[in-house]
Amino acid sequence: MKEFWSGRIRDIVPYVPGEQPRDRKFIKLNTNENPYPPSERAVEAMRAAVGADLRLYPDPECTALRAAAAECWGVKPEQVFCGNGSDEILAFCFQAFFDPGRPVVFPKITYSFYPVYTDYFGLERREGPMNPDFSDPVELLCGNNGGVVLANPNAPTGIAVELDVVEKLLRANPDVVVIVDEAYVDFGAQSAVGLIDRYPNLVVAQTLSKSRSLAGLRVGFALGQENLIAALRCVRDSINSYTVDRVAQAGAAAALADREHFEQTRKKVMDTRAWAAGELEKLGFTVCPSRANFLFARHPDRPGKEIFDHLRQEGILVRRWDIPEIRDWLRISVGTDAEMQALITALRG
Repeated sequence: MKEFWSGRIRDIVPYVPGEQPRDRKFIKLNTNENPYPPSERAVEAMRAAVGADLRLYPDPECTALRAAAAECWGVKPEQVFCGNGSDEILAFCFQAFFDPGRPVVFPKITYSFYPVYTDYFGLERREGPMNPDFSDPVELLCGNNGGVVLANPNAPTGIAVELDVVEKLLRANPDVVVIVDEAYVDFGAQSAVGLIDRYPNLVVAQTLSKSRSLAGLRVGFALGQENLIAALRCVRDSINSYTVDRVAQAGAAAALADREHFEQTRKKVMDTRAWAAGELEKLGFTVCPSRANFLFARHPDRPGKEIFDHLRQEGILVRRWDIPEIRDWLRISVGTDAEMQALITALRG
């Protein structure tokens, strides 16, 4: 029953987020949240921002936050755009840079919001089949398209490409925008931010949800040359000029400034990731080489659904997609050492 629904959304299949349980306590390894708390400096900044000034609208240009981001990533404030998480950033990008009639291209196995955006905004898409080892089909993303989207590292595989591959895409698609979604880049991949001044068609999307432990705050960024940032402002101000609230702006700026906390927590995640990958391999799992805060793994003798259900019964949530190419693969967020040990113990049972 979809009475009164607009024709644009009547046949849309929306994005399905990872389960957020309410009925019992689980070890949550299904939504790629950081297992460690955010910077205490960020928490204190947010506490200080809660007061009488909440009666006022926040700075729509996020001036202080953009300055903090520019300092963090070595760009100019004019090259930074802030939004309500990188999902909103990506939605704005799809509206700002892509036109109907020219297909947006991205790998077939990647972040499942991309096809949702193309459908929702009335865009065409072309999905490049993955290579047998799940590496990105780079050649299929070069030319004859209306725009490129590349998650680096990719989700859900965790596999990253080097900067020479990003440059290849930028050179092969000089007349369209190439979006590099770097939600997980801080866990061992190379960021393309340093290429911004050389390529006017590059947009880099970043988020504080993963490596800064602020998934609940919803703050994301786009980085690119001023012309592209202006396009994103045009989209934002045609929808909602106040996308990042006062408390979020204060906390995000403080989180970006706390480099010590950032380095400590991401190192913990990467160390635990390496240990857990080794333990999974000892149990016979095939594990993709991850540079994200999750592992993508399958067992040759056990269906993915069977393992998924078993783990859930043991109180552990992981992520699985019922897609032919990956239905036996599980995406496992990296938790604390104790949480990952509980995972390994449950898999042995």
